[in-house]
Amino acid sequence: MLEIRNLDRWFGPIHAVRGISLTVGRGEVLGFLGPNGAGKSTTMRMVTGFLPPTGGTAIVNGCDVTLDPIGVKRQIGYLPENAPVYGDLTVQHFLEFIARIRGYNKVEARSRIATAIDQCRLQKVAQQSIDTLSKGFRQRVCFAQAILHDPPLLIMDEPTDGLDPNQKHIVRQMIRAMSPNKAIVISTHILEEVEEICTRAVIIANGRVVANGTPAELKARSSQHGAVAFTLAGASTALTELQALPAAARVSQTDGRYVLIPRADASSRLVAEAGALIKQRNWPVTDLRVLEGRLDELFRELTLGEEQIRKSK
Repeated sequence: MLEIRNLDRWFGPIHAVRGISLTVGRGEVLGFLGPNGAGKSTTMRMVTGFLPPTGGTAIVNGCDVTLDPIGVKRQIGYLPENAPVYGDLTVQHFLEFIARIRGYNKVEARSRIATAIDQCRLQKVAQQSIDTLSKGFRQRVCFAQAILHDPPLLIMDEPTDGLDPNQKHIVRQMIRAMSPNKAIVISTHILEEVEEICTRAVIIANGRVVANGTPAELKARSSQHGAVAFTLAGASTALTELQALPAAARVSQTDGRYVLIPRADASSRLVAEAGALIKQRNWPVTDLRVLEGRLDELFRELTLGEEQIRKSK
């Protein structure tokens, strides 16, 4: 559904996007991650045809954005962050306006509006003016306009930002329900959202792709993957003894909570060494576990670097 080929963008002397390439297939929900200024929004604006690339291109369902930007727009449903709406219109009238822009006759417009209202669970507010709606309902109205033409590719920028937990849950359910028949790209800062609904994630930094994989694969790249963690009160020599374990790359301790980071390919050895030491010293350890790794840790490692991470702690 989407193929990005060496996409590049300069703003004067600033190289904002540097040769990004990736693909998204039908049935995939791709989380597009990166710190502020990494090039996420610029990339999405180029894919959607709102900003011309300096180099490279994007192919959407067979249409090249540099050769046929209007054709690409027909293939895309776009939900920008803080999407603008006409607040004085009712939900029904706003969607009728969008249907007219899309060129549908009255019969087809009526059918598509009814489907969009149903999919976005807007039945009870369809006759209300948009200005009277909560942020969650306004976001769902914008979602409805994005899917009105049943596009094969859906691009969303921070779709749940600022919503309460109940509204986030509803929007995520909507995304899951649509995902089997579409390719979906979600730009988000909410890493919990990636683990909840994304089948794959791409992390970019300084305009380049620095990671691409499933949430489980990315967590496995975290320095905390395979780490041993436990709580121990007292035992003043514990930190020194744990740091001496051959399989431990480093050990941190905060308020009695110890985290032992394994050396490369030494997770199982670290578990055995730590367990033997705990048993030998008869330490009163609680909450002992092997960590699976954390997406937020990998994000920080890839976008900040180890030196900056240490300074920020």
